Amino acid sequence: MDEIGIVKSVNGPVATVSVEKKSACESCKAGCKVSDSGVEIEAFNEAKASVGQRVRIEMKPYLYLKGSILIYGIPALALIIGAVIGKEFISAFFTDIDPDMVSAISGFAMFFLSFIIVKVWSMRLEKKTEYKPVIAEVLEQ
Repeated sequence: MDEIGIVKSVNGPVATVSVEKKSACESCKAGCKVSDSGVEIEAFNEAKASVGQRVRIEMKPYLYLKGSILIYGIPALALIIGAVIGKEFISAFFTDIDPDMVSAISGFAMFFLSFIIVKVWSMRLEKKTEYKPVIAEVLEQ
């Protein structure tokens, strides 16, 4: 996935680049700064771009897929596992309550717990350099 943008600032090996806002930006939780004029992304400045230059940013497709699985797949899986555990095991401890109700409660509890786990995990991944976009080339001087 490539994006075209303009370098707004350079701070050591990292540059802040303003790119056009996409419709997916509204629901994304990547931590970019979203404004009316666009989205500001931090990227490694491998092309040694300067402020004001137009650049192409590369984002590895497998990272996008990995992020999608992290954000959508883990909570969905947690919901299913929580519901099964609630129905098969936890409902035995609550005989006065309908097993389907226990299943729903435990499923949603695991679902919401997974969001906390995903948030902590994604914060740890943000610090790793291989998960950041890279300025691949300068398009205009």
